[in-house]
Amino acid sequence: MKKIVIGARGSKLSLAYANRVKDLLLNNENNLSAESIVIKTIKTSGDIFHDKKLSEIGGKNLFCKEIEECLLKNEIDIAVHSLKDMASEEIDTLHIGAYIERNDPRDAFISLKFNHIDELKQGVVGSSSRRRDLQLKLLNKNILVKNIRGNVDTRIQKLKDGLYDGIILALAGINSLNLQNNVKQIFSTDEMIPAVGQGIIAVQCKKESSEIINLLKKIDHPPTRLCAVAERSLLKTIGGDCDTAVGGLAIIENNSLILHAQLFSDDGKEVFNFKSSSQQDQSESLGKTVGLEILKKAGNHFKKN
Repeated sequence: MKKIVIGARGSKLSLAYANRVKDLLLNNENNLSAESIVIKTIKTSGDIFHDKKLSEIGGKNLFCKEIEECLLKNEIDIAVHSLKDMASEEIDTLHIGAYIERNDPRDAFISLKFNHIDELKQGVVGSSSRRRDLQLKLLNKNILVKNIRGNVDTRIQKLKDGLYDGIILALAGINSLNLQNNVKQIFSTDEMIPAVGQGIIAVQCKKESSEIINLLKKIDHPPTRLCAVAERSLLKTIGGDCDTAVGGLAIIENNSLILHAQLFSDDGKEVFNFKSSSQQDQSESLGKTVGLEILKKAGNHFKKN
């Protein structure tokens, strides 16, 4: 087999994800050697404009766009993404060939001064997501939420520099970089429903690449795929953009697929929740059903883009 080129962002976390995919491929395909898989780093718009809010520089897919372009031009064979960074509408000629077994989807509070979010009295918390901002206000209305950008290391350094009293990060990234000793509080999924796809690595290829598709089938994790499809179907149904405060988490329990969604109104003052379940093979339609129901609950308090 010819050399396989994996494309990923150059951050420590993205490279950890790319190496995880590489290791899984090596463990599941005897015809591959470590030398036959190369990881290529690609700078994305989200990395270049790291001092601005995502909504100011074009919104969703900014961490994926350039990697997908390299895939379309055959400069790479496989693209590795954090699923939560991907737009819900996929490019027609591309295909998510594998969903890697989900890491912990929860969010975590990191602070050098406080052990719990309840302890903050008008403290400044760094967050890069409107969903987290509004969820935090439900937990502690005294918090001042300030935008924070950059990779995990950069954000932790900003915390050490005293720019924030605490920051919120996805536990999946913290675990992947072995930074668990920085965590002070892990939020339950009832306290903070995570972003759609949080904790899932998506491995993308071209639909016409049958050899690569067959390779990726060997590292796909079917339960994670079912949950990912339901969550992405929910997001697609709701619409919105990167400023839309929406969370969604699917789990498999007693052979059923359960999807819980949370949507905030455009002004952030109201929150709507909806949960439903289905048979596992109905994942896409479950996402659509939950999306339509939560839109119905939100009514004219949320405008679908």
